[in-house]
Amino acid sequence: MHDDLSPLCGRFLAAADLLGRRWTGVILRILLDGPRRFGELAQGIGTISERVLSERLKDLEAEGIIERHVDPGPPIRSEYRLTQKGQDFWKVIDELGKWAERWVELKPAPVSVSGKSVAAKAARAAPRKRKTA
Repeated sequence: MHDDLSPLCGRFLAAADLLGRRWTGVILRILLDGPRRFGELAQGIGTISERVLSERLKDLEAEGIIERHVDPGPPIRSEYRLTQKGQDFWKVIDELGKWAERWVELKPAPVSVSGKSVAAKAARAAPRKRKTA
């Protein structure tokens, strides 16, 4: 066990904070398979809000882990891809996946009174309309 993390503490804590933010690991895992557009990332994750996805992408771009490439079109399209710094996360993500396969047990989805899972019911729910100003 590492009792003395003082030489690594600041850098380790910063890296753990970045990777520990909700959805960051999932975004990195998806981008390890290649560049994706915003909608593809949102669809791949499934339950993330557009606002949170946008925040995470901005955080990762600010850290130099991903880059946003804009195709002037028409139509204008943006895609996100890992930088070399981001590609270097593959070992971390791969090891996390191996650890999860060995140690993480998935709990069954909660079931409602009608016998259908709450998760399935939520997936069918209509998306909320955005308020316009």
